[in-house]
This record gives sequence, C-alpha cells and structure tokens, in this order.
Amino acid sequence: MDGILIINKELGYTSRDVVNIVSRELGTKKVGHTGTLDPMASGVLVLCIGNALKLCEMLTNHDKEYIAGITLGIETDTLDMEGNVLSTEVVDIEESQIIDAVNSFKGCYMQEVPKYSAVKVNGKKLYEYARKKIDVKLPSKMVNISDIEIIDGILYEDGKVYFNIKATVSKGTYIRSLVRDIGNKLGVPAVMNSLIRNRLGEFDIKNSYSIDDIKNGSFKLISILDALPNMRRFTVSDEMAFKIRNGVVLKPFFDGDKAFILDNNANLIAIYENVDNKARVYKMFV
Repeated sequence: MDGILIINKELGYTSRDVVNIVSRELGTKKVGHTGTLDPMASGVLVLCIGNALKLCEMLTNHDKEYIAGITLGIETDTLDMEGNVLSTEVVDIEESQIIDAVNSFKGCYMQEVPKYSAVKVNGKKLYEYARKKIDVKLPSKMVNISDIEIIDGILYEDGKVYFNIKATVSKGTYIRSLVRDIGNKLGVPAVMNSLIRNRLGEFDIKNSYSIDDIKNGSFKLISILDALPNMRRFTVSDEMAFKIRNGVVLKPFFDGDKAFILDNNANLIAIYENVDNKARVYKMFV
C-alpha cells in the first residue's frame, strides 16, 4: 500500500497518535507524517504510506495556511494557552493599530524560535533546556509570511482582546512565535489560543479524512504521482529503464530539476534529478 493520506487531526491527538492509529488500521508500519501538529492544534496532517515515505522531504518544503486565535494581554512560557501564565495586563488598543500591526508582518522577517520547540542547540532540543529551566540563546531564522489578515473581527472583553488571523507561511515558521511578535509590535503580551492548519502545499482540509473515516475504511489514498502534480513525468525505453533501475548516472535527458521516471508500462521507477550536468537517482521506487 503506497500513497498519501490527508488526515484532519482532532484536538488532543499528537501527530504520533495519528500515525499509530493509521498504522494499526492499515496493517503497516511504513507510515510517517510530513509536519508535526501539537495536541492543541487541529487540521491537515499529511501522512506518507509505504513507498510514499520517500516523498516526505519533498512534501515538507511547501507553504502552509493556518487560522490562529490570538489573545492580547496574556503571556505564557510556551506562547500558547497550554503553558504557564507569566503575566497578564489590561489591553486597550484601537482596532486600526491591531490591523496595522498584523499587516506589517507580510513578507520576510527574522523569527526567534520558541524555547519550547524541538529545534536543537548544542545537540539538545530546546524544550529539554526549557524543562530544566536552563537559559540558552534562542536561534532565529528567516521566514516568509506570504499572506496574513484578521478574520471574523476583533473582540474586546474583560480587559483582553481576541481575534483570529489567517496566514500563509513558509516552511519552518512558528505560528506561536508570530503571535508573540505581533504582541511585541503592539507593546503588549500575546498568546495563541487556538490553531487550525487549513492547508499544506496542495493538500487542503476540504479533502481530508477523520480518524473515524480511517477506521471505517471510508478513505482514498493519493498516488505518489498525484502527490506532486507539477513534477514532470518522463517515460523511458526498456533499455533506459534497465539502466535507471540499476541507478546508473546518465547524461541529462529531461528539462528541469527533478522528474518522475516511468517505464513503457507506466510503472514508476524513480525520481531522477539533474545535478552538475548529470542525471542521478534522487529516490528509487523499485
């Protein structure tokens, strides 16, 4: 069984929980995901099954769309509502200021990663330092917010401000950190109170399945070829197919960076890539 499965992860499940459930239901250990969702987050979790595991790296490079709930006036150590509250304050900021602050994040900026994250510093994950209350310099990286907007209005209640943003972001962007940075822009503490991943690359929540669907057998896998619809497909002769099955380095025989290589019977053999004026195996499927 090979292919891609789009799961609408429910609140409370870890990404590993979902992988374990799908692995058990499908009777295979060859299941992996392309990007973790925390238990407090819901939405698109893309699973690779069987030979499709070889696509994981390629599928994680795509942008993602999220809807995040934000509370102004609360700070926690994890940057979300599951952490310990560090401070609170009454917030009185005009809507126009909030809208301007949110819109100002459209584009690229250097983002400091959360201290409760799996990013490694000196061989240890940051959350390991955080749990032991060891201070460590948090790394920053360039991220791209290609689109961001406030949706559903802004609510003022009990000295706090609540609103939702929809954002399309590059790989490696932490939405918790984006929320913190919006608060910093406004000069107030901010925390993420909810998170939904609507889309990962081409995979949309509208085409996802629930855990119950998997248990009931009411799902369909996306084929390896259809998982990357924009990648070129190149059919080769029997002689060329023999060479490719044996991983032979060849002269470039297709345009572009990478291509699916199929035999005359439309069977997928490999993904080849053009590197240093040579066509080489990137992933083998036989």
